[in-house]
Amino acid sequence: MASSHLEDSDIFQLINDTDSDCCTDNSESDVEGSESESDIDEDQSSSSATWGPPHQRGTRSVNTYSGGAVGLKTHEAPHVNKDSTPFSVFMLYFAEIIHLLVEETNRYYHQHVDRRQDGPSPRPDVTESEMFLFLGIIIQMGHDIRDRLTDYWSTAEQFATPFYSKTMKRDRFLHILRFLHFADNRTEIDRNDDSYDRLWKIRTIFDTLNDAFEKYYNPSEHLAVDEIIVKFKGRVIFKQYIPKKHKRFGIKIFKICDAAGYTYDMKVYLGKDRTRADRDVTATHATVRDLCRRIEGVGHKLYMDNFFSSPDLFDELMTKKITCCGTVRPNRKGLPDDFRRRQFRLRKGDIRVRVRQNMTALVWKDKRDVYMLTNMHSPPAEGNFCGEHGNATKPAVVADYNKHMGYVDKADRMANSYGICRRTWKWTNKLFFHLLDLTILNSYILLSSCGAKLSHRDFRLALVRNMLELAGRGPPRPQRPRGRPPAVRSEPSRIGEVTIQHWPTSSTSKLRCRECSSRGIRRTVRTKCVRCDIGLCISGCFQEYHTKATFR
Repeated sequence: MASSHLEDSDIFQLINDTDSDCCTDNSESDVEGSESESDIDEDQSSSSATWGPPHQRGTRSVNTYSGGAVGLKTHEAPHVNKDSTPFSVFMLYFAEIIHLLVEETNRYYHQHVDRRQDGPSPRPDVTESEMFLFLGIIIQMGHDIRDRLTDYWSTAEQFATPFYSKTMKRDRFLHILRFLHFADNRTEIDRNDDSYDRLWKIRTIFDTLNDAFEKYYNPSEHLAVDEIIVKFKGRVIFKQYIPKKHKRFGIKIFKICDAAGYTYDMKVYLGKDRTRADRDVTATHATVRDLCRRIEGVGHKLYMDNFFSSPDLFDELMTKKITCCGTVRPNRKGLPDDFRRRQFRLRKGDIRVRVRQNMTALVWKDKRDVYMLTNMHSPPAEGNFCGEHGNATKPAVVADYNKHMGYVDKADRMANSYGICRRTWKWTNKLFFHLLDLTILNSYILLSSCGAKLSHRDFRLALVRNMLELAGRGPPRPQRPRGRPPAVRSEPSRIGEVTIQHWPTSSTSKLRCRECSSRGIRRTVRTKCVRCDIGLCISGCFQEYHTKATFR
């Protein structure tokens, strides 16, 4: 039913006519090509313009998408195709990181050994083959969740899985996991310095992956910005507590993802940014601006929720050929006064619209008031719009937002479907394992864009097999010598020839150890040498006496 004087067919036509800029006809291209610098200057100053009711729609400047085909950038990786192995795609992102992991893990272990004056004998360095075996086991564990790490090597009937023990010994795995490191501790700068980076322990890996994510992939036209939480309850200064989230405690990461769930760019929230020089914008404004630095100038359409949306942000991104749509908080600076004061008294299905040049702000009443802000849609008609059964008719702006806003959640859901994150007190390990999951997901999406017919699960399992095959072709793993080294260096051949008939035997007489007595120690023993017929300790004195007797 409609409360306005328009007919039902006209009303629904106005609601659904949103000019979503998805078509690429010549007329729109001409409009984009005729956009001058004066139009951009006008958009920059549009925040001071006044809002008004919707007017007769005329020609609007639009951004035609020119970002190229979605998927692999063939000029960056011409050897990758649909027949490529999962490992070859994964190594596009992880080739440099493998070398770094081996180098820093060995460095950290040697620093640990140097700090200890007494301790066990040093273990052999970790090799690249061992690191691939370690990562293969970590990935496989995501498909086989158990209560404790040691259960994977258990020989109990209900736990026995030969894969883990045949791939790597338990103690060697735990050794690598304990000393897994990502940066040299000696490079840390003063924490009171303004340029101190709270992410320095894993910054190199984070930036390397971030650059590679952008290097090899073309994202889709529609993108979404949102935040995710990497669950972590340990101690780290930038840990977040968000009670309404499923994961209440953890490390917050801002991401921009495309329709396939590919993470194109990301940024870890590290608390208040002390290095940001521009104080005229909010923290969320600066975050979205940083995430969009790699998608400027090609006509992307960006969706975000009310945590990020603001008229000033939309105006700035419009100058970079990025149109935006999202929910918005009614008290945001720059919104119409009647929105900020919440003066509307709406019934279910009511729509109120305010327009400022290319920007449209609307409030729609469903179960509660929904505030939207967009510069990629034409303003819908005002009025009350309900269906036959009294349900509110959803505007096309809201429908588009619901369709595209879930890209970040989709990526997080897929990455965590075979999560390898385990309980740990080291936030660096927690974040690294999440980045590993994310890299595997992006590798899978990249290979799928080439036409490969492979599920996410099969991709991960094939990746594990490829890693084990590569490690098997590498240099042999170093073997640690078994047993305790001899206390006395001697010539075994000569001693053996002389002492071959000397061995201890029990005695009922209370004999005293001859070697101990020579050192002033009164020790009674019940053993003697069957050949020498003298009392000697069964431990070291027996061997020591006959060694000295041999070379006298």
